Amino acid sequence: MIDKILLKEYTKEEARMLNPLQLAFIGDAIYEIFVRTYILDNNKELSAHKLHVKTVTYVKAQGQSDIIKKIEEKLTEEEMYIFKRGRNTKSATVPKNANVRDYRSATGFEALVGYLYLTNQIERLKELFKIGIIDGEE
Repeated sequence: MIDKILLKEYTKEEARMLNPLQLAFIGDAIYEIFVRTYILDNNKELSAHKLHVKTVTYVKAQGQSDIIKKIEEKLTEEEMYIFKRGRNTKSATVPKNANVRDYRSATGFEALVGYLYLTNQIERLKELFKIGIIDGEE
C-alpha cells in the first residue's frame, strides 16, 4: 500500500534538512492513508460516515499523542531526534479541539512519519504503526 506511492526517495541528510513542519505536512497525509486503509479493512460493514468517525479518533492530536506514547520507547536515537524536532517546533496555531501538549506531540509524531516515509523506511513505518495502533486494539 504505502510503498507504492513514494515518488522521490530522500536521503536521510536531505530529509533532515527539511523544516519539521514540512515533514509533519507529509507525515499527516501518510498517516491518514494508513489509518483510513486500516479502518476500512477491519470495518467493511460500516457506512462512509461511520468509517470517518472511527478514523478521527486516530488522526486527531490526542490520538496521535497516545500512539507516540506507545512507541516512544521503541524509537531509535535518530527517530527520537526527528520526533523531538517536530514536537519542539513552534506552530502559529493550535486547533481549538486539542491541548498544546497533545498537539505538539502529534506534530512530532507526524514529522517522524514524514521522515520515515520520505527516506523510504516503509517497513519501519509499518512496524511502528503495528505497535502503536494494531497491537493496542488486540
